[in-house]
Amino acid sequence: MSSSIHATAIVSPEAFLSAGVSVGPYSVIEEDVTIGEGTVIGPQVHIASGTRIGNNCRIHTGAVLAGEPQDLKFAGEKTCLYIGDRTVIRECVTLNRGTKASGKTVVGSDNLIMAYVHAGHDCVIGNHVVIANSVQFGGHCEVGDYAVIGGLTGVHQFVRIGRYTMVGGIARASLDVPPFVMAGGHSTFRYEGLNAIGLKRRGFSSESISRIRDVYRIVFQSGLLLTNALEKVEAEFAPEPEILEILGFFKSGTHGRKFIRPFNS
Repeated sequence: MSSSIHATAIVSPEAFLSAGVSVGPYSVIEEDVTIGEGTVIGPQVHIASGTRIGNNCRIHTGAVLAGEPQDLKFAGEKTCLYIGDRTVIRECVTLNRGTKASGKTVVGSDNLIMAYVHAGHDCVIGNHVVIANSVQFGGHCEVGDYAVIGGLTGVHQFVRIGRYTMVGGIARASLDVPPFVMAGGHSTFRYEGLNAIGLKRRGFSSESISRIRDVYRIVFQSGLLLTNALEKVEAEFAPEPEILEILGFFKSGTHGRKFIRPFNS
């Protein structure tokens, strides 16, 4: 199946469009772009150099992909934006490409990125992530698989959001969010309990959910310093994958970023 390109679209001869790609009216696709099979590009989309899009994605009106990083240190380096398969990017989303820090911005597969979302340079967004309208990511943010982020939330640069988390809407996400929990709050961004419903929907057993809950009771409610709480978890729990993931997240913190805490801590 050949590609379908609207007569008003501008597509560089140095862009590679796979079979079945559709490009809508007035869209612009620059050189050094690769688009996978069956991907649909809507009207008035701008896809800049360095974009790599997988198969069967849908890019809606007004999206701008691989725009230059909003970074004063950026000096025109050749960097990329990678998007996986079956990801939906809705109206007016902006995804900047990377800087020399990592060379790339990455968005995985099977994601829903709703209207007016912005992801800054060098962000890494996993798979099966839902990002609601107008969420704004600073540079270098990380979002784990199956995370859900509510609308109008601002995520500070370098913040990490773990797997299977839920971040509430209109939040000021300035702290790292470990896996499997809920977080939210505008004036105080805080831990709001286990994402138990989300974990059940994703097939976690009752026993696994109970273990995770017990771990976070030690981390957030025991009154121990974080270092001591993690030592207690290591001593009292078998090295199940979820436990190791929680411990690894806390131990791999970077850039001096602090973690969410309960409201009354």
